[in-house]
Amino acid sequence: MKPSDKALVPFVSVDHMMQLIHHIGVQDMLRGLAGYIEDDFKRWERFDKTPRIASHSAEGVIELMPTSDGETYGFKYVNGHPKNMAEGLQTVTAFGLLADVDTGYPVLLTEMTMLTALRTAATSAVVARALAPKGAKTMAMIGNGAQSEFQSIAMQAIAGVSEVRLYDIDPAATAKCAANLAGSGLKVTACKTAEDAIEGAQILTTCTADKAYATILTDNMVGAGVHINAIGGDCPGKTEIAPAILKRGDIFVEYPPQTRIEGDIQQLADDHPVTEIWQVLSGQAQGRTSDKQITIFDSVGFAIEDFSALRFVRDRIEGTPYFHPLDLLADPNDPRDLYGMLNRAHP
Repeated sequence: MKPSDKALVPFVSVDHMMQLIHHIGVQDMLRGLAGYIEDDFKRWERFDKTPRIASHSAEGVIELMPTSDGETYGFKYVNGHPKNMAEGLQTVTAFGLLADVDTGYPVLLTEMTMLTALRTAATSAVVARALAPKGAKTMAMIGNGAQSEFQSIAMQAIAGVSEVRLYDIDPAATAKCAANLAGSGLKVTACKTAEDAIEGAQILTTCTADKAYATILTDNMVGAGVHINAIGGDCPGKTEIAPAILKRGDIFVEYPPQTRIEGDIQQLADDHPVTEIWQVLSGQAQGRTSDKQITIFDSVGFAIEDFSALRFVRDRIEGTPYFHPLDLLADPNDPRDLYGMLNRAHP
């Protein structure tokens, strides 16, 4: 028995995702994701919201990130295992699903390791466009791992950055990032220290992977008038920004109940004031108010961003060869006769 069309779920493999990205173009893909993310941030209040459901271990974390806008449901499975890098494995892997709320039937299953890197970068750039100093052209990229190229190109495509200053404790990572960005149109400078990297930069992006309290940016490193894009937190016990910087700056977050657990603000009192970035993007709150202000995006990633990315992919694969119809759902002719469907499949 052949499954019905309703029982076939579009599945986007890693190979198909890469083909789709190249078909659209990396910069256009990032711009498209940014548009969907900004649209969903502006209707933030329509979504179910909950901190991600996390299973922590000494080695890392495995999480589920669900949300729904009442018409469509989405979730992402994602892990974060910093030790994997030493074993030749990705520190983060992911897949995601989109479903129709009315029937409960899945309408998309896709890899999200590649897609998460893109949506994270697009989110960073959307926020930087709203919060960074006017005319910001230079970004320091501290941590040159798997996210660094995506962050750099997104800042170029969406926020107007033209120069990236790279630093990583591993010079091989910096060399990798610089080589991958060759031909991007960005001016790329490899730096020997974090202090050197932030010299002249208006946007400071930190993206490191150790599962530990760390201070990538110390108080004396950060002057007035910069935007900090802190994207390397994401779990209890892991930080990158000195508390003194957090207290000097204005902090913007995705969803406070999650960020207070996983973000850099876990170092602060539970009642320390923060602004939700959706409020800025929808015009309900102020972002940057002065040239001397330090703005900090304490980003940990939130399910609505993944929902936006899943929506974008669902819309863009229609009519393309960049997916497999996956026989994922049992769909008997008579919904009450699942056992009969099994019998008829006997060889």
